[in-house]
Amino acid sequence: MVIAAVFAPLIAPHSASEPVGDLWMPASPEALLGTDNIGRDLLSRVIWGARITFAIAGAATILAFALGMTLGFLAAVRGGAVDLVLSRGNDLLMAVPTLIFALVVLSVLPKNAIVLIAVMGVLDSTRVFRIARSLAADLAVSDFVEVARMRGEGWGWIVFREILPNAATPLLAELGLRFTFAVLFLSTLSFLGLGVQPPATDWGGLVRENTDGLVFGVNAALVPGAAIAILAISVNLVADWVMTRTSSLRGGRGDA
Repeated sequence: MVIAAVFAPLIAPHSASEPVGDLWMPASPEALLGTDNIGRDLLSRVIWGARITFAIAGAATILAFALGMTLGFLAAVRGGAVDLVLSRGNDLLMAVPTLIFALVVLSVLPKNAIVLIAVMGVLDSTRVFRIARSLAADLAVSDFVEVARMRGEGWGWIVFREILPNAATPLLAELGLRFTFAVLFLSTLSFLGLGVQPPATDWGGLVRENTDGLVFGVNAALVPGAAIAILAISVNLVADWVMTRTSSLRGGRGDA
Protein backbone atom coordinates (compact mmCIF):
# COMPACT_ATOMS: atom_id res chain seq x y z
CA MET A 1 0.00 0.00 0.00
CA VAL A 2 2.84 2.39 0.79
CA ILE A 3 4.53 1.59 -2.53
CA ALA A 4 1.24 2.10 -4.38
CA ALA A 5 0.70 5.46 -2.65
CA VAL A 6 4.21 6.73 -3.32
CA PHE A 7 4.32 5.60 -6.93
CA ALA A 8 0.66 6.28 -7.75
CA PRO A 9 1.46 8.16 -11.01
CA LEU A 10 3.30 5.07 -12.28
CA ILE A 11 1.02 2.38 -10.89
CA ALA A 12 -2.50 3.79 -11.26
CA PRO A 13 -4.00 2.76 -14.62
CA HIS A 14 -5.84 6.09 -14.96
CA SER A 15 -5.91 9.53 -13.40
CA ALA A 16 -8.11 10.12 -10.38
CA SER A 17 -10.69 12.13 -12.36
CA GLU A 18 -10.71 10.37 -15.74
CA PRO A 19 -14.03 8.68 -16.66
CA VAL A 20 -13.50 5.27 -18.27
CA GLY A 21 -17.10 4.08 -18.64
CA ASP A 22 -20.61 4.25 -17.28
CA LEU A 23 -21.34 4.58 -13.58
CA TRP A 24 -20.86 1.51 -11.40
CA MET A 25 -19.75 -0.81 -14.17
CA PRO A 26 -18.55 -4.28 -13.13
CA ALA A 27 -14.91 -5.30 -13.33
CA SER A 28 -13.46 -5.20 -16.84
CA PRO A 29 -10.02 -4.98 -18.52
CA GLU A 30 -10.38 -1.19 -18.57
CA ALA A 31 -11.41 -1.02 -14.88
CA LEU A 32 -10.16 -3.99 -12.89
CA LEU A 33 -12.33 -3.16 -9.86
CA GLY A 34 -15.17 -1.59 -11.82
CA THR A 35 -16.13 2.06 -11.93
CA ASP A 36 -17.45 4.50 -9.34
CA ASN A 37 -20.55 6.70 -9.16
CA ILE A 38 -19.58 8.81 -12.20
CA GLY A 39 -17.69 6.21 -14.23
CA ARG A 40 -14.11 6.67 -12.98
CA ASP A 41 -11.78 3.70 -12.52
CA LEU A 42 -12.25 2.56 -8.92
CA LEU A 43 -8.80 0.96 -8.67
CA SER A 44 -7.13 4.20 -9.73
CA ARG A 45 -9.26 6.17 -7.27
CA VAL A 46 -8.25 3.84 -4.44
CA ILE A 47 -4.56 4.15 -5.32
CA TRP A 48 -4.70 7.96 -5.57
CA GLY A 49 -6.82 8.09 -2.43
CA ALA A 50 -4.14 6.13 -0.56
CA ARG A 51 -1.74 9.03 -1.13
CA ILE A 52 -3.99 11.53 0.62
CA THR A 53 -5.03 9.08 3.34
CA PHE A 54 -1.44 8.19 4.22
CA ALA A 55 -0.17 11.76 4.02
CA ILE A 56 -2.81 13.32 6.29
CA ALA A 57 -2.98 10.44 8.76
CA GLY A 58 0.82 10.18 8.91
CA ALA A 59 1.31 13.91 9.46
CA ALA A 60 -1.40 13.98 12.14
CA THR A 61 0.23 11.01 13.92
CA ILE A 62 3.63 12.70 13.89
CA LEU A 63 2.11 15.89 15.28
CA ALA A 64 0.25 13.93 17.97
CA PHE A 65 3.44 12.21 19.12
CA ALA A 66 5.50 15.40 19.01
CA LEU A 67 2.99 17.16 21.27
CA GLY A 68 1.97 14.23 23.44
CA MET A 69 5.44 12.86 24.15
CA THR A 70 7.04 16.23 24.82
CA LEU A 71 4.32 17.43 27.17
CA GLY A 72 3.88 14.03 28.81
CA PHE A 73 7.58 13.64 29.54
CA LEU A 74 7.77 17.24 30.72
CA ALA A 75 4.86 16.72 33.14
CA ALA A 76 6.43 13.59 34.60
CA VAL A 77 9.93 15.05 34.95
CA ARG A 78 8.99 18.47 36.29
CA GLY A 79 6.09 17.35 38.49
CA GLY A 80 4.35 19.76 40.84
CA ALA A 81 2.36 22.61 39.31
CA VAL A 82 3.59 21.83 35.77
CA ASP A 83 2.31 18.27 36.01
CA LEU A 84 -0.98 19.42 37.54
CA VAL A 85 -1.70 22.03 34.87
CA LEU A 86 -0.75 19.80 31.92
CA SER A 87 -2.56 16.72 33.25
CA ARG A 88 -5.79 18.54 34.10
CA GLY A 89 -5.73 20.39 30.78
CA ASN A 90 -5.28 17.06 29.01
CA ASP A 91 -8.15 15.50 30.99
CA LEU A 92 -10.36 18.45 30.09
CA LEU A 93 -9.65 18.01 26.38
CA MET A 94 -10.23 14.25 26.60
CA ALA A 95 -13.59 14.82 28.30
CA VAL A 96 -14.97 16.24 25.05
CA PRO A 97 -15.88 13.49 22.52
CA THR A 98 -13.28 13.71 19.77
CA LEU A 99 -15.71 13.37 16.88
CA ILE A 100 -18.03 16.08 18.21
CA PHE A 101 -15.07 18.39 18.88
CA ALA A 102 -13.72 17.83 15.38
CA LEU A 103 -17.11 18.38 13.77
CA VAL A 104 -17.57 21.68 15.61
CA VAL A 105 -14.10 22.94 14.72
CA LEU A 106 -14.21 21.81 11.08
CA SER A 107 -17.64 23.34 10.57
CA VAL A 108 -16.12 26.75 11.39
CA LEU A 109 -12.57 26.56 10.01
CA PRO A 110 -11.58 26.00 6.37
CA LYS A 111 -11.65 22.34 5.37
CA ASN A 112 -8.12 21.88 4.06
CA ALA A 113 -5.28 19.47 4.78
CA ILE A 114 -3.49 21.77 7.24
CA VAL A 115 -6.59 22.23 9.40
CA LEU A 116 -7.35 18.49 9.27
CA ILE A 117 -3.83 17.60 10.37
CA ALA A 118 -3.87 20.17 13.19
CA VAL A 119 -7.26 19.08 14.54
CA MET A 120 -6.50 15.37 14.33
CA GLY A 121 -3.00 15.79 15.76
CA VAL A 122 -4.11 17.86 18.76
CA LEU A 123 -7.00 15.53 19.60
CA ASP A 124 -4.87 12.40 19.29
CA SER A 125 -2.03 13.91 21.34
CA THR A 126 -4.16 13.60 24.49
CA ARG A 127 -3.92 9.79 24.29
CA VAL A 128 -0.20 9.93 23.62
CA PHE A 129 0.23 12.33 26.57
CA ARG A 130 -1.28 9.88 29.04
CA ILE A 131 0.86 6.98 27.86
CA ALA A 132 4.05 9.06 27.70
CA ARG A 133 3.45 10.55 31.15
CA SER A 134 2.81 7.10 32.63
CA LEU A 135 6.00 5.68 31.12
CA ALA A 136 8.07 8.71 32.09
CA ALA A 137 6.71 8.72 35.66
CA ASP A 138 8.06 5.19 36.18
CA LEU A 139 11.40 5.98 34.54
CA ALA A 140 11.81 9.32 36.32
CA VAL A 141 12.52 7.54 39.62
CA SER A 142 15.13 5.22 38.09
CA ASP A 143 18.73 5.31 39.23
CA PHE A 144 20.12 6.55 35.91
CA VAL A 145 17.70 9.51 35.94
CA GLU A 146 18.69 10.38 39.51
CA VAL A 147 22.35 10.27 38.47
CA ALA A 148 21.60 12.64 35.59
CA ARG A 149 19.88 15.03 37.98
CA MET A 150 22.87 14.89 40.34
CA ARG A 151 25.12 15.77 37.41
CA GLY A 152 23.03 18.90 36.96
CA GLU A 153 21.45 17.91 33.66
CA GLY A 154 18.38 19.92 32.61
CA TRP A 155 14.95 18.50 31.90
CA GLY A 156 15.62 18.48 28.17
CA TRP A 157 18.59 16.12 28.58
CA ILE A 158 16.66 13.90 30.98
CA VAL A 159 13.64 13.69 28.67
CA PHE A 160 15.38 13.10 25.35
CA ARG A 161 18.58 11.33 26.41
CA GLU A 162 17.51 9.31 29.43
CA ILE A 163 13.76 8.65 29.32
CA LEU A 164 12.90 8.59 25.60
CA PRO A 165 15.32 5.77 24.60
CA ASN A 166 13.98 3.57 27.39
CA ALA A 167 10.35 4.27 26.51
CA ALA A 168 10.79 3.75 22.77
CA THR A 169 9.44 0.19 22.54
CA PRO A 170 5.91 0.75 23.96
CA LEU A 171 5.71 4.11 22.18
CA LEU A 172 6.60 2.42 18.90
CA ALA A 173 3.71 0.00 19.35
CA GLU A 174 1.45 2.93 20.19
CA LEU A 175 2.61 4.71 17.03
CA GLY A 176 1.08 1.97 14.90
CA LEU A 177 -2.19 2.13 16.81
CA ARG A 178 -2.35 5.92 16.60
CA PHE A 179 -1.74 5.84 12.84
CA THR A 180 -4.52 3.30 12.42
CA PHE A 181 -6.92 5.39 14.47
CA ALA A 182 -5.89 8.48 12.47
CA VAL A 183 -6.83 6.69 9.23
CA LEU A 184 -10.17 5.63 10.70
CA PHE A 185 -10.82 9.12 12.10
CA LEU A 186 -9.99 10.79 8.78
CA SER A 187 -12.21 8.32 6.95
CA THR A 188 -15.06 9.07 9.35
CA LEU A 189 -14.71 12.82 8.84
CA SER A 190 -14.59 12.40 5.06
CA PHE A 191 -17.62 10.12 5.14
CA LEU A 192 -19.50 12.86 7.00
CA GLY A 193 -18.38 15.45 4.43
CA LEU A 194 -15.99 17.37 6.70
CA GLY A 195 -12.74 15.67 5.74
CA VAL A 196 -10.96 15.73 2.39
CA GLN A 197 -13.01 17.79 -0.04
CA PRO A 198 -13.71 16.98 -3.72
CA PRO A 199 -12.23 16.74 -6.27
CA ALA A 200 -9.51 15.25 -4.04
CA THR A 201 -10.53 12.17 -2.12
CA ASP A 202 -9.38 9.70 0.49
CA TRP A 203 -10.71 6.24 1.28
CA GLY A 204 -13.48 7.55 3.53
CA GLY A 205 -14.59 9.91 0.79
CA LEU A 206 -14.67 7.02 -1.69
CA VAL A 207 -16.98 5.10 0.63
CA ARG A 208 -19.31 8.11 0.87
CA GLU A 209 -19.32 8.68 -2.90
CA ASN A 210 -20.37 5.10 -3.65
CA THR A 211 -22.67 4.34 -0.72
CA ASP A 212 -25.80 4.76 -2.87
CA GLY A 213 -24.62 1.89 -5.03
CA LEU A 214 -25.25 -0.58 -2.21
CA VAL A 215 -29.00 -0.07 -2.71
CA PHE A 216 -28.63 -1.40 -6.27
CA GLY A 217 -26.35 -4.27 -5.31
CA VAL A 218 -23.16 -2.49 -6.41
CA ASN A 219 -20.21 -3.16 -4.10
CA ALA A 220 -18.07 -0.16 -5.09
CA ALA A 221 -18.25 1.27 -1.55
CA LEU A 222 -16.88 -1.97 -0.10
CA VAL A 223 -13.55 -1.72 -1.97
CA PRO A 224 -12.17 1.35 -0.11
CA GLY A 225 -13.74 -0.03 3.08
CA ALA A 226 -11.78 -3.24 2.60
CA ALA A 227 -8.61 -1.20 1.99
CA ILE A 228 -9.10 0.57 5.33
CA ALA A 229 -9.62 -2.76 7.12
CA ILE A 230 -6.57 -4.38 5.51
CA LEU A 231 -4.42 -1.36 6.37
CA ALA A 232 -5.55 -1.42 10.02
CA ILE A 233 -4.73 -5.13 10.37
CA SER A 234 -1.41 -4.79 8.54
CA VAL A 235 -0.18 -1.82 10.60
CA ASN A 236 -1.03 -3.60 13.85
CA LEU A 237 0.74 -6.78 12.75
CA VAL A 238 3.86 -4.82 11.81
CA ALA A 239 3.77 -2.85 15.08
CA ASP A 240 3.42 -6.07 17.11
CA TRP A 241 6.30 -7.65 15.20
CA VAL A 242 8.55 -4.65 15.74
CA MET A 243 7.69 -4.51 19.45
CA THR A 244 8.34 -8.24 19.88
CA ARG A 245 11.58 -8.04 17.92
CA THR A 246 12.81 -5.05 19.90
CA SER A 247 11.89 -6.65 23.22
CA SER A 248 13.67 -9.86 22.25
CA LEU A 249 16.83 -7.99 21.30
CA ARG A 250 16.78 -6.09 24.58
CA GLY A 251 16.20 -9.29 26.51
CA GLY A 252 19.11 -10.96 24.76
CA ARG A 253 21.47 -8.14 25.66
CA GLY A 254 20.23 -8.19 29.23
CA ASP A 255 20.79 -11.95 29.56
CA ALA A 256 24.26 -11.57 28.13
